[in-house]
Amino acid sequence: MSVAERIKSWWRGVELPVHLQYGVLGERAAKKHLKRQGLKFLTANFRSDRGEVDLVFRDDDCLVFVEVKTRSSDEWVRPAAAVNKERRRRLSRAALDYLRLLKNPQVKLRFDIVEVLLEEGAVREVRHLPNTFAMERPYRYG
Repeated sequence: MSVAERIKSWWRGVELPVHLQYGVLGERAAKKHLKRQGLKFLTANFRSDRGEVDLVFRDDDCLVFVEVKTRSSDEWVRPAAAVNKERRRRLSRAALDYLRLLKNPQVKLRFDIVEVLLEEGAVREVRHLPNTFAMERPYRYG
C-alpha cells in the first residue's frame, strides 16, 4: 500500500488536509528526482519508536537517509531550515534503528534533504541538498 493510500485510508473518504497532500506530492517528486540521479530506492516512510525517515536510498556503497521538506512558497525561509537540531536527532535515531534491522552492516551513511517547492499545487522545483548534516551527537555509527 502506498503512502497516499495509507493516508487516505486513515481519513476514510474525507479529503486529505492540504499539508498532507503537499507532503505526499513532495515525497513522490523527491523519490523520482533522486532515482533520476542514479540513487537506488530502498524504502519510504521508515518508522520506529524513535523517529521517522521519509526516504531511504543507496548511492553506491552509501546508505542515504532523506528528509523531504515541501513548501507552497519559498518567500519566507528555505524549507531545509525546518530541519532543526531536534529533527536531526530524531532522524539519527531512526537511521540507527533502520541499520539495526539490517544487522548493522559496514556501510557509509549520509543525511540528505530534498526541498520541494510547489506552485498552485504542482511541483515547481526540486532541490537536492546532499550530505546536509552529520549524525547528531551523541549518536554515531561505524
